[in-house]
Amino acid sequence: MDNSAVSAPHIVVVGGGISGLAAAHRLLESGARVTVLEATDRLGGKLYAGEIAGARVDLGAESMLARRPEGVGLAREVGLGDQLRPPSATAAIWTRGALRPMPKGHLMGVPADPASLAGIVSAEGLARIARDRELPPTEVGDDIGVGEFVASRVGREVVDRMVEPLLGGVYAGDAYRISMRAAVPQLFAAARDNASLLDGVARIQAKAAAAPQDGGPVFLGLDGGMGTLPLAVADAVRAKGGSIRTETPVLALTRTATGWLVRTDSPQAPAIEADGVILASPAWSASALLAAESPAAAAELATVEYASMALVTMAFRRTDLERLERSSGFLVPSVDGRTIKASTFSSYKWQWVTDRAPDLFVLRTSIGRYGEEEHLERDDADLVDLSLGDLGEAVGLAAKPVATEVTRWIGGLPQYPVGHLARVARVRAAVAKLPGLRVCGAAYDGVGIPACISGARLAADEIIATSTLAQNTQRDAGQ
Repeated sequence: MDNSAVSAPHIVVVGGGISGLAAAHRLLESGARVTVLEATDRLGGKLYAGEIAGARVDLGAESMLARRPEGVGLAREVGLGDQLRPPSATAAIWTRGALRPMPKGHLMGVPADPASLAGIVSAEGLARIARDRELPPTEVGDDIGVGEFVASRVGREVVDRMVEPLLGGVYAGDAYRISMRAAVPQLFAAARDNASLLDGVARIQAKAAAAPQDGGPVFLGLDGGMGTLPLAVADAVRAKGGSIRTETPVLALTRTATGWLVRTDSPQAPAIEADGVILASPAWSASALLAAESPAAAAELATVEYASMALVTMAFRRTDLERLERSSGFLVPSVDGRTIKASTFSSYKWQWVTDRAPDLFVLRTSIGRYGEEEHLERDDADLVDLSLGDLGEAVGLAAKPVATEVTRWIGGLPQYPVGHLARVARVRAAVAKLPGLRVCGAAYDGVGIPACISGARLAADEIIATSTLAQNTQRDAGQ
């Protein structure tokens, strides 16, 4: 008698972002029954595809690292392989009053050759970089701030003009506080293994150049936007028999004799019995839900800080921007005192945007950094005006948009300060003491899409390995 349908464990996934959906997808492949609970009315979290003036655009994350396999692999698994698209054009840095081409041959802003930063870093700054090889080794210990270490080796100008805008584009954080071990592990390895930082970066680049490459792009997006990925994963989850409930906030988790009781504020499902639970929600939400059952994990998660930001998306008549230099956009160092921290020329960066809206030119700006979020209290019109003012100075933009869309991501980006990995290890050690419970998401192993998917799959695999499904498999094998 096949009783797998009866004995398959029921796992509840809390959170319908890409982490939660990826975990659900993995669980279903392993034979579990799955219910995904999302507090809001929308799936996908920070992957959010929308429209402006009838043009399809991303209103959240727009690309993923292609050199890691998880994101690209999941896209292909859910039928989006033919929609993967590389970005086009090149980026710049708007600093010292001019747009300057993004230098080549650097690792998160740290160069192997000081001359590559000419024009971005002053003559005095270039000389300071060169002194790296004369300095004694710097002890990095178990972890150190990216900015703190880089400034000690090659000077603050490299941090302020290169590292901060590049790293800030990922975390919207303070480069001097961000953990080098967690955020830039290659740089941490170079710092640990080489007396000279420049020599360490040069060795990493030489090794990469000598390694066989498939010639593929570093980053990939999706035709129609990265926001189509979670929707496709959700469709695949439903097709495999999984249940997804939106507008269903989870209020509490309680251990029972056989598993977990998940309490929600939904009249349709006020209490759900589960064999296991995966928390794929932000740190503050996971902290609240773990407070009763794991005070230690809850206390650690309560210390995770987040940065907020806003994306200002604008559509122009294409004829009004015909003279705009072809580029994917530019980054802005915070030391230059501008409001925007970056701008993406979507119609140049993504061919699919142009193909779908040939008469429009779509671009967007980002506003807001960790600890500098006062601009987000302004209304939408003010954010648009501030963006247009900076764009006018940067690229001479004088046209008025035909449509605008402001998307606020309040508490959108978790911060990875020094000691982040140790904190994550403590959280996981505490959670592991609770049978049938795991955590995943951007607050743990990386904010990028592949890292989130990897963490989700790990959580799913660990739940399955300790669930009744594993016990049933062993039992059936002995029959």
